[in-house]
Amino acid sequence: MSEADFRSLYRRLREQARSGADQPRGALGHLTPERVVAAAAEVRRGRSLSLAAPIETEPGPDNPQPASHRMTASAPGEADAPGLHFARDRFAMNVHSDADSHLDALCHVMFDGELYGGVPAGSVTPDGAHALTLDLVQDGIVGRGVLLDIPRLRGVPWLEPGDQVTAEDLMAAEAAEDVTVGPGDLLFVRVGHRRRRQSHGAWDSARARAGLHPTAMRFPAQRRVAVLGSDGNSDTAPSAVAEVPFPVHVLAVNAMGMHLMDWLDLEQLAPACEQLGRWHFLCVVAPLRLPAATGSPVNPIAVL
Repeated sequence: MSEADFRSLYRRLREQARSGADQPRGALGHLTPERVVAAAAEVRRGRSLSLAAPIETEPGPDNPQPASHRMTASAPGEADAPGLHFARDRFAMNVHSDADSHLDALCHVMFDGELYGGVPAGSVTPDGAHALTLDLVQDGIVGRGVLLDIPRLRGVPWLEPGDQVTAEDLMAAEAAEDVTVGPGDLLFVRVGHRRRRQSHGAWDSARARAGLHPTAMRFPAQRRVAVLGSDGNSDTAPSAVAEVPFPVHVLAVNAMGMHLMDWLDLEQLAPACEQLGRWHFLCVVAPLRLPAATGSPVNPIAVL
């Protein structure tokens, strides 16, 4: 895809988003209270599944700077001593890594000097972000989740790094699953990244990964999706646009005001949906309350 074609698509999606936007909530404006109430009726079995991968503390080719975890108490010998004692620990992590499940705030993506809605990129300073932060989702995100399983559609266990999901793939997956993505939905696109990683081991996914082709973003725009998640990071590598390394991030977050959830684990959800013959469910997302942050580790829960 040429840069000129990408910028034309960017302008169209940006104008489409602004014409119906509930700024500054962006695409979350499609997730109305009525749709949240309707999503609660999705529960059939009362079974909950995590859509997050465990946070990793060991370095790997896709995670050279993993989270650090250390115990701060108890002191040596203290646990066996009489009286009350506490075990305590501390985590530190790079939220936007290429391995850990996380949510991108709308202040995460700067393009041509702007954030979503024309907010100046300078509002993100060395002290933190001052607009479009995680405060937009401080009360969580609750809605109808829909899983579109692209490897299942293609009859393969996973998409190979570099494979691209098209809008036609998304529509074909809808038809194959007998489901329709609608306004306010939380859309999850499985590319099989976690299954391939479990089978072959980690690789440098910053250089090679399956994801969406930029033109596929017309699909969530037309359907007025509230949130987009994937077991990759939604972007293909190498990028489909040589001059723009993360075109889907630019289109989703910056043009459309759509929160992304990256590096999820959909390997429990996919077979559960297949077994039930039902690819939609209640989904609850609770990011951490991190002031001035551009993202948060996240553990979305699907309730079937």
